[in-house]
Amino acid sequence: MKKDLVIIGGGPAGLAAAAAAREAGVEDLVVLERDQRLGGILNQCIHNGFGLHTFKEELTGPEYAGRYIEKAAALGISCRLNTMVVDLAAEGSVKKVTVMNREEGLYEIRARAVILAMGCRERPRGALNIPGYRPAGIYTAGTAQRYVNMEGRMPGREVVVLGSGDIGLIMARRMTLEGAKVKLVAELMPYSGGLKRNIVQCLDDFGIPLKLSHTVVDIKGKERVESVTVAQVDEDSKPIPGTEEEVACDTLLLSCGLIPENELSESLGTAMNPATGGPLVDESLETDREGVFACGNVLHVHDLVDYVSEEAASAGRNAAAYLQGRLAEKGREIPIRAENGVRYTVPASIDIGRMGETQTVRFRVSGMFRDAAVEVACGGQVLKHIDRRVLAPGEMEQIILKKSELEKTAQAGDPKEISVCVRT
Repeated sequence: MKKDLVIIGGGPAGLAAAAAAREAGVEDLVVLERDQRLGGILNQCIHNGFGLHTFKEELTGPEYAGRYIEKAAALGISCRLNTMVVDLAAEGSVKKVTVMNREEGLYEIRARAVILAMGCRERPRGALNIPGYRPAGIYTAGTAQRYVNMEGRMPGREVVVLGSGDIGLIMARRMTLEGAKVKLVAELMPYSGGLKRNIVQCLDDFGIPLKLSHTVVDIKGKERVESVTVAQVDEDSKPIPGTEEEVACDTLLLSCGLIPENELSESLGTAMNPATGGPLVDESLETDREGVFACGNVLHVHDLVDYVSEEAASAGRNAAAYLQGRLAEKGREIPIRAENGVRYTVPASIDIGRMGETQTVRFRVSGMFRDAAVEVACGGQVLKHIDRRVLAPGEMEQIILKKSELEKTAQAGDPKEISVCVRT
């Protein structure tokens, strides 16, 4: 089978990318989704707060996904459900996508371009090295969310949450609303990993304590969780002797970060960013493999789905431009260096000749900063200096660079890099 464009993933990123590519003139495309329905993780996110940027109204996760599902149907986009991509390889300019489903078995799609939109997954308990037995009652927060919101099953009645990621905060509230007692949320870092609004709406409004610089050091119970031991940690994240506190509970929810689903990216041999766990991309969201683009949480973990859709639409338009011969050939890429409190940037480089009139650069900081500024420099010239009262790791930041400013800098010399940093 041959296709011009294959989009791997039918969540908000894949659907937004597909819609943008179709609207840009790509007719021969297909979305491959391993689940039985489109929408991805949004199907289990029944709380509201989605769509304020994209649709200027507050939607639940399924409602937000539904907008893009309806749009894909209206545009006549082919979507194959229950279809797993098991391998991705390149043969010259052709991308070989190996696919499997029940109806057709194992087969191959030869594509001219591919958009990676596989999303992300939660870190499992095994990655956390918590000692103790393996009793029932230990779940990732996302698994618990699916049980409660989609299957009508309560994981437990007395709950401790480890990690203050957004899903963990939201599930602390959800479990409380369903009648459970959430004893506390423990966070290893001295700051929360979630959005400020979720800390307020999910914890403060329900009187759920958040213990920063704390972690779970032991789990008791053989058949079922009976209690967990929580301890304070030092600057090196090591438990401090004498600070242990045993908390009776029957359920431990793990909300300890998300990991981009990049097994396929790695099988293709794309260059990866160690800070994000996703591919390195340029200003067009193209990887170092020609004709392979990436967007959404497979690229870097976002805090708002609105930004996922915005980024994915850009990837869809750029993939269309590539297929139609409108995407300029790669020239000199200027690397973007993240330093002084900035963990990473997306994109990781910019080709001034290929970029549009403006370029959005998204990034996260490595710690809490107050009364600071984000500074962007190129060729010894400061392009941006934006004062910020608070910068936090849980909030994704973005800056917009102008092509005219970068061209002016390039005319004045030969810029070796663009730097993005925090000034305090």
